[in-house]
Amino acid sequence: MSSELYSGFSDVARQAMMQPQESMLEVKNKKNRLQIGIPKETSFQENRIALTPLSVALLINNGHEVTLESNAGQAAKFSDKDYSEQGAKIVYDSKSVYEANIIIKIAPPTLEEIAMMKSHQILISALQLSTLQADCLHALMQKKVTALCFEHLRDEGGSLSVVRAMSEIVGATSILIAAEYLSNIFDGKGLMLGGITGVPPTEIVILGAGTVGEYAARTAISLGAEVKVFDPSIYKLRRLQNNIGTRVFTSVVQPIVLEKAITTCDVAIGAMRAEDGRSPCIVTESTVSRMKPNSVIIDVSIDQGGCFETSEVTNHTHPVFRKYDVIHYCVPNIASRVARTATYSLTNIFTPILLDIGEQGGLKNVIWQKSGVRNSVYIYEGHLTSKYIGERFNIPCKDLDLLIVSHR
Repeated sequence: MSSELYSGFSDVARQAMMQPQESMLEVKNKKNRLQIGIPKETSFQENRIALTPLSVALLINNGHEVTLESNAGQAAKFSDKDYSEQGAKIVYDSKSVYEANIIIKIAPPTLEEIAMMKSHQILISALQLSTLQADCLHALMQKKVTALCFEHLRDEGGSLSVVRAMSEIVGATSILIAAEYLSNIFDGKGLMLGGITGVPPTEIVILGAGTVGEYAARTAISLGAEVKVFDPSIYKLRRLQNNIGTRVFTSVVQPIVLEKAITTCDVAIGAMRAEDGRSPCIVTESTVSRMKPNSVIIDVSIDQGGCFETSEVTNHTHPVFRKYDVIHYCVPNIASRVARTATYSLTNIFTPILLDIGEQGGLKNVIWQKSGVRNSVYIYEGHLTSKYIGERFNIPCKDLDLLIVSHR
C-alpha cells in the first residue's frame, strides 16, 4: 500500500479528534464505611451475640469498623481477645458502643439503651411483639431511628430466615432436653429416649408440624423414639412427612385422638405457633392430670402463652416444675441454652446484610432492592411503617416505599 494512502488515514484521524468528544464523568464509589456497635446484652439469660469473631474479621477486611462492649460474647464462649485479634475495638462502657452508626443486638433495646442512642441510627434487633411497650416505640421514633426486627427478615425463598434458623435449633434441642428429664439424674422415669432390642421405644407426641415440630420429629426418630405429630393443617402434616422422608403417625387435632395420645405418651412437646397473639392452648389441665407419672412436657410455645393449660413460664436457672406429677419445662428462650450454635446461625444471616449495606451505599438502597430486608423495617427515619403495630398502639403509620422514594 502506498504512503499516500497511509497519510489519508492520518488526516481522517486528526479530523475525528477535532470533533466534540464525550465528557467522561467520574464514577462515584458508592461503598460506605460502616461503624457497627455490638453492646452487651442486658436481657435476662440472653446468651447469644449477633456476630462471631470471624464475621467481625470479614467486616473489617471490607473496610468497616466494629466496636464491641467488653464481655459481650462471654456467654456464647467468645472472649474479648477473640474479637480484638480480628480487629474489633473493645470498649468498657455501653455509651461508647452506642456512638456507632449501626447497632446490632439480640434483645429489643430498653429505655436506658435507647437513651444512649443517637439520632438517625440504624438498629437491628428483635422486636418481640408480645412484650413490646409503647414508650420504647415512641422513644425510638423520637430519635429518628431506622429500626429492623430480625424476626421478620426473609430470605430469597420467602422464608423467615432467623425464625426458621432458631426453630431448627429449638426443635432439635427440645428432644435432647426431654431425654435429660426422662433419666434418673433429674428424677424422671429412668427411660432412655428411643429404644433398644427387646425394649419398646419411648412415645413422643409433638403438637405442631412447623419447623420446630419437623426438627423435633427428625431428632426423635433418629434416636429411635415413636413419634406422633398433631396439627390442624393437613398441608403442614404432609410437608413434614415429605421433608422427613419417612412415614410417621400424623393427625389433625381431633380431641379424642389427641387426649388418648397425650395420656399414654412419655414426652409431649408443644410447638404450635400463632401468627399474631397467643398460641392455641389445646391440652386441658384435665388431660395433663391423667398423664403417666414422671412424664415430660416441653412447651416451646410458652413465649406465646403455651399449648398446655398447666404451663407457666420458667427460666434456665429453674427450668422445670411438677404439676400432677408431670415434669413441665417451659423456658421461653431455649436457643440461649446452646448460645454458641445459635450465634453461628445468626451471624450467617446478619453478616451478608451488613456487607450489602456497605456495598450498596447505605441501608436505603438495600431496603429498596431487597424485599426480604424491607419486610423487617418497622420504623424508618422515625416514622412507623408497621400497620399491625400502628393499629395496636393507635399510632399513625406511613407507607415505607413512599418514604424511601421521598428520601432518595
